Amino acid sequence: MKQITTHEEQLQFLRKIEGQVVGIQRMIEEKRYCVDILMQIRSVIGALRGVEGQIFKKHLDGCVAQALKSKSETEKQKKVDEVIELLEKFRKEEFSCMTGLNLYKIKTSDE
Repeated sequence: MKQITTHEEQLQFLRKIEGQVVGIQRMIEEKRYCVDILMQIRSVIGALRGVEGQIFKKHLDGCVAQALKSKSETEKQKKVDEVIELLEKFRKEEFSCMTGLNLYKIKTSDE
């Protein structure tokens, strides 16, 4: 499929994120405090979500909007289905991340 939108402006953010990931690796190598590492990981996740949001917005504003303006009902429906499928995947990932913390039971001295 021909790409009608570009995302070069996101490269600067991705390079910053890359630097943050290298920083996290260094923190682990230096045996830094768990909470500090986790906070940096959350920062990277937030930054990636920002990039994801901008790319998704451009997809809606460009690719999807253009398809909806076309005369082809098939193309319109294809784009609508694509967005629905993508949102369902996003929702599943969010649910999976939220429930992942419940996979581990922390043992206490009371057990």
